Amino acid sequence: MPPLEHCWTHCLSELERRLGADQFRIWIKPLVAEADDDGISLVVPNQIFLQFIRDRYLGIIEEAAASFGQDPAPAISLKVGQAKKAAPAPAARSMQPQQTSPIATPPPIIQAGSANHETTRLNPNFTFETLVTGKANQLGRAAAQQVSENPGVSYNPLFVYGGVGLGKTHLIQAIGNLVHQRNPRAKIRYIHAEKYVADVVRAYQHKAFDEFKRYYHSLDLLLIDDIQFFVGKDKTQEEFFYLFNTLVESHKQIVLTSDRIPREIDGLQERLTSRFSWGLTVAIEPPELEMRVAILLNKAERENFKLDANVAFFIAKHIRSNVRELEGALKRVLAYARFTNQPITLEAAKEALKDILASGNRQISVENIQKTVADFYKIKIADMHSKKRTRDIARPRQIAMTLTKELTQMSLPAIGDAFGGRDHTTVLHACRTIDDFRQNDSELAHQYGVLLQMLRS
Repeated sequence: MPPLEHCWTHCLSELERRLGADQFRIWIKPLVAEADDDGISLVVPNQIFLQFIRDRYLGIIEEAAASFGQDPAPAISLKVGQAKKAAPAPAARSMQPQQTSPIATPPPIIQAGSANHETTRLNPNFTFETLVTGKANQLGRAAAQQVSENPGVSYNPLFVYGGVGLGKTHLIQAIGNLVHQRNPRAKIRYIHAEKYVADVVRAYQHKAFDEFKRYYHSLDLLLIDDIQFFVGKDKTQEEFFYLFNTLVESHKQIVLTSDRIPREIDGLQERLTSRFSWGLTVAIEPPELEMRVAILLNKAERENFKLDANVAFFIAKHIRSNVRELEGALKRVLAYARFTNQPITLEAAKEALKDILASGNRQISVENIQKTVADFYKIKIADMHSKKRTRDIARPRQIAMTLTKELTQMSLPAIGDAFGGRDHTTVLHACRTIDDFRQNDSELAHQYGVLLQMLRS
């Protein structure tokens, strides 16, 4: 029988491939494997960490062990103990504002304030290395890296859409930074759509359209944020149409972001809507729980703090809408620690965020969820309680049940009662159905993300 340590080495390789670098580093790497009578026992630092691994990762760990080829496959068990061989786990970290230690971070690709930085308008901190990856942005990151390696060839344009504060700007600027790293002579420009509109207006005012066109048509990579701001600006759309054609025909890369998919941007010229769909359109969704925890731990490291996982879990469970609000909550907790000169405990975090938590608790109710979903899908609130099973009614009802489970503390039986006296198994089936759809149907996943943001805002 092959040694169990060989099996665990195989598991680590397989898990890193399947989960990605960030999830692997935070949740799998801290595990310490020990041989026992039945197979492999994985040592975790505390009970919370154990529960999270059991709920989220035990199944995939068992699949990796089974793929090793040992017959029978070694059993995988979990236990709380001291990790002797692994790096300190996130759950074992503590936070002391008075005791910080420098943490090595990769040097920025473009030094802030340099001529290159001023020309490209890129933020040197927005790189793939600093981007935490999870299910919410996995496809977007993969597409962005492919574009970075083959600009003007792989997907042109790359169109990234999603709600406010989900990391679209970070993702597309990471493309610019990597392209610049590989080719410092590439002519790159990151710009917000409003700034492009202002450039068009200025070119008209100063009769400088030749100069305007000469500059934009000479770019190797154009990154434009929030393209929905072109709506209602016909001359801007006309100029961008010609710019788009010129760059694509010259095999120059275009990357665009918006808060919605092209066909849902009312007021956008049809010829632009069509061209925006030529390449690849990917969605960025609100981050799932483990990704939110990873973002918090990663951000705390970059602030030279060590964050206790109990605090990270607490923040992540209550701030769900977007990355921007999540990082804002962490900054608030860090500031509270500094101002009060005390360590960040769970109680301190609750105190620092008490008004945010109180506001969220007041706003979210099953009635509010039902009304928001009904309005979104243009059905009646009464349909949430009815016995109708047509798809146009049943699917929004299942989405509303899933949102209620995620956003409230209601039990499954209580949710069933709120939706026309349904059994708790019906609610469980609805939640599992919508979770499956969110993984395989990008449009439904985007709609779910939009509803989440509406309810949390």
